[in-house]
Amino acid sequence: MFRNLPLYLSLLLLMQCSKCKQDDPPPVNQLPPATQTGANTFDCLLNGQPYTPKGNNGTPNYAVIYDPGFQGGNLQVLTYRYLGSGSNTLQSLSIIGDSISRVGTYRLTATGGRKAFFLDETRSFPCNQFAGGKGVYTNGTLTITRLDRQTGILSGTFEFTLAQPGCDTVKVTQGRFNKKL
Repeated sequence: MFRNLPLYLSLLLLMQCSKCKQDDPPPVNQLPPATQTGANTFDCLLNGQPYTPKGNNGTPNYAVIYDPGFQGGNLQVLTYRYLGSGSNTLQSLSIIGDSISRVGTYRLTATGGRKAFFLDETRSFPCNQFAGGKGVYTNGTLTITRLDRQTGILSGTFEFTLAQPGCDTVKVTQGRFNKKL
């Protein structure tokens, strides 16, 4: 009987771990609800894990800048977060684009007027930065779901993949933002 005690304890622990995993909400359920009310929210899944701006380096950790008169409607969605409590390790995720003048879906590519960017200080160079342009594969969409100039509310959803040779791929899914300009 006592000889099998370690086996029984191991089985008990394994059953408890699987129960904990079952009770944990899936990552997408850890994101705040999507809105179009100007609630000043930004969130997404970054490689399957929740990403929300946090921390402060003297500038806002989330900003949406829209200029309807520049380049046919220029949009910048800029975010950053610090990893861990008291950490100086930064991640940054941004989307920029031109010719965005109405509700609709726009392609994000490595070249052209609409791009996605990612910076991660936990990675080594050159895999720590994915900037649109030569050598970086970019494929994704930005969907503007509300562009209300009278109320100043701009909302949208996004998803994209960034890759470059020799580096782990960055996959952003379930992205959404909502900003009162």
